[in-house]
Amino acid sequence: MMTGDMIGDIARYLAEEAEFLDAGDYDAWLTLFTDDAHYWVPLGPEQTDPVHEVSLFYEDLALMQERIGRLRHARALQAPVRTSHLIGNIRVLDESAAGVVVVRSRFQMIEFTGEEQRLYGGACTHHLLATRDGWRIRLKRVDLANAGGVFDLMQAFF
Repeated sequence: MMTGDMIGDIARYLAEEAEFLDAGDYDAWLTLFTDDAHYWVPLGPEQTDPVHEVSLFYEDLALMQERIGRLRHARALQAPVRTSHLIGNIRVLDESAAGVVVVRSRFQMIEFTGEEQRLYGGACTHHLLATRDGWRIRLKRVDLANAGGVFDLMQAFF
């Protein structure tokens, strides 16, 4: 059963994840994931199957590392990507006997590159696994408020 201390730990963990992304510390960010983790941004909130339905992103660790490589490559982008994440409304939805806790939160993210600023918002669902070393992300699902809309090139992680 979740205690107030555990919920506080989860909130700090999600804030730490956002800090890693905003600092561009992708190596530290990747350590937050399990070896079998996935990062999923569905095309719509009703989507239930990332394999047989079109998604904006559905990446395992190898694909996440590949995208990070493109973000870091000097010629890949005309200007570096900077982000600012705001996380809130953190709720525990489910916890299993296997040590997996499902957490839902709301987010807003500003992405700035060159002279262009974009605002994204929506909900994140994290499937967190309790390990000896702390929480690890098995699945991060990002449901954008404007999912299904028209997007320019998305570069940053939400």
